[in-house]
Amino acid sequence: MPLALLALAIGAFGIGTTEFVIMGLLPEVAADFQVSIPTAGFLVTGYALGVVLGAPLMTVLGTRVTRKRMLMLLMGLFVVGNVVSAVAPVFGVMVVGRVIASLAHGAFFGIGSVVAADLVAPQKKAGAIAMMFTGLTVANVVGVPLGTYIGQSVGWRTTFFVVAALGVIGLLGVARLIPEQPRPEGVRLRHELAAFRNVQVLLAMAMTVLGFGGVFAAITYITPMMTEIAGYSASSVTWLLVLFGLGMVGGNLLGGKFADRHLMPMLYVSLGALAVVLALFTLTAHNKIAAAVTIVLIGGLGFATVPPLQKRVLDQAAGAPTLASAVNIGAFNLGNALSAWLGGLVIAAGLGYTAPNWVGAALAASALVLAVVSSVLERRGTVSRGRLVAQHNPELLATSAPQR
Repeated sequence: MPLALLALAIGAFGIGTTEFVIMGLLPEVAADFQVSIPTAGFLVTGYALGVVLGAPLMTVLGTRVTRKRMLMLLMGLFVVGNVVSAVAPVFGVMVVGRVIASLAHGAFFGIGSVVAADLVAPQKKAGAIAMMFTGLTVANVVGVPLGTYIGQSVGWRTTFFVVAALGVIGLLGVARLIPEQPRPEGVRLRHELAAFRNVQVLLAMAMTVLGFGGVFAAITYITPMMTEIAGYSASSVTWLLVLFGLGMVGGNLLGGKFADRHLMPMLYVSLGALAVVLALFTLTAHNKIAAAVTIVLIGGLGFATVPPLQKRVLDQAAGAPTLASAVNIGAFNLGNALSAWLGGLVIAAGLGYTAPNWVGAALAASALVLAVVSSVLERRGTVSRGRLVAQHNPELLATSAPQR
């Protein structure tokens, strides 16, 4: 794998840290600004919405510059957003800082996926994408716990200064290691938008929303589930999330490895197993050891879908993949928001803290159904194209017929 992927992974590490570390620092931030915890939660919601909206917006704005230059601009925007958050005098300014940082998120991973895939041979594209996403998964194992510890020990503002410094390192890495590539000739916004007329691109994005949404239906409510049902102390939740992060790392690498060989079968296995494990979580959540093992499996199976889904979008949007790739990153966050909302509904309905697991299982199963539909449509399209070619080129049948 090219060393340039390290620069993308460092940027992904910083972005992953800033996205999730705020969840562990909400009490400190709320106390500092004298707002309630639910109000402080807008720092999470605002970031997610910024990713969904910023992914296509920033990608469109970047169509007139090279991908390397756009990646550098995005990392610069990320640094500015985190510095604004660190020095924010009032809560509203910090919300603005979070949104500024989030605007870089979707476009960085979207454009970064295209760059990573272009750096390697065709049979290694999913592995290259997975290598970049390793930075995001490792952030959940190292960056988030460490950032939370720093924020609780020294002050939450220090955490955001540290994250901004990571962004500077990522920016320098992109500038130094990513090769300068000319802007693709003839690619305009209308070409990028044309990818969304491809039903396979839309099906892949729907799988992204539902499949990864299944993961966050359960993980969003992991704290009350583990403390109230499994019997863990509140302080143990941090280490349970580290286990979740370790599962993400392993699943991401395995997903990238096998997606390069058998992409659709990899999706069938990971989505099917994810649906089963999430359903079983309603039972295993009542036992500490079983719950911990299940959390690792959810992280692993959930992130095993990321490289194949991202590669699926790139393959189906070939020729103008940048916008579709970025929008698919926004789809992950849309799935997170949708599943968190649905999980909250079933809890509010009095079905208990394990009820979101059933929601997650249903979402993952729905993604599996879409994967099967996508594969069937693709096979039918291949057969139809073959027949059409044969009709217009009957000599091909004669030359390909077995000789006796």
